[in-house]
Amino acid sequence: MENESSTNIFLLTVFSDMGHSKYVYFFFAVAGYLLMIFLNVILVLVIFLERSLHEPMYIFLCNLSVNSLYGTAGFFPRLLADLLSDTHTISRTGCFTQIFVIYSYGIWEFTILTVMAYDRYVAICKPLQYNSIMTPRKISILITFAWFYPAFCITLVIIFSSRLPLCGNQIERVYCSNWSVVRLSCIPTTFNNIAGFFLTVTIVFLPLGFILFSYLSILVVCFNSSKEFRKKALKTCIPHLITLISYSIATFSDITLSRYQSEDVKVVSLIISLELLVIPPLLNPLIYGMNLPEIRKKIIRKQKISLSTEIPHVMRH
Repeated sequence: MENESSTNIFLLTVFSDMGHSKYVYFFFAVAGYLLMIFLNVILVLVIFLERSLHEPMYIFLCNLSVNSLYGTAGFFPRLLADLLSDTHTISRTGCFTQIFVIYSYGIWEFTILTVMAYDRYVAICKPLQYNSIMTPRKISILITFAWFYPAFCITLVIIFSSRLPLCGNQIERVYCSNWSVVRLSCIPTTFNNIAGFFLTVTIVFLPLGFILFSYLSILVVCFNSSKEFRKKALKTCIPHLITLISYSIATFSDITLSRYQSEDVKVVSLIISLELLVIPPLLNPLIYGMNLPEIRKKIIRKQKISLSTEIPHVMRH
């Protein structure tokens, strides 16, 4: 066994081999981050300012965009600094803070998608009872649970991981991940693995099971309904399904590949880990903004109003 050490600084080794190409990565990272901020802020503002969009589905969607802004803020500023820096170290406190932000972002994405699936289930399978079920109080409870339970779980994970004595400080990722820290432990991590498995079941597999049940019920209702009803129902569900499928595949791939240290999968694991922080913040506002008619109408109307106020101003000059 290696000598146990109290590691206060971690080294992110991925950045050491980039050379001058880091400036290219920096440019694309800045452009991508600014685009994510723009798209999600626009979506949040449209939903917040338009009273006609103050409905459960759009409130949950607003939470999804807020979560994207939160998650990317915990990753991109640090990434941009590392790309331009000659030293790629992060303090122990900074590392566990980043783990909390990125992991809570990932789990919140999943719990919010679960709440959105429940909303679609009630709207399509129990339309006459929708208003009595999805009350403001019920919406508040769902949102509170979707945010606080994952935060509690991630806090437990970090407490368990931070107590481990470490025999190394090198992390082969562009950000701190819990497994990257745990595998540096000088002692067996059986307890951490059991706790991690239990939390994964409760915050990933149980919600996924409920989502699958919701959509199977929706498919049954659509199959037994008119063509017009089926078309309308699927139009509101397809954006959610696209988001869920792409996110689930990336999540499960990242969890699986992160457990292997083989050089053959290191690059694939790195790409997939970045996908979790890049694709959803870009994809969600584009899919929902373009496919949900009410949001699309409001965005187009605001653009027309903006143009109509700018043109007379330009003509006067």
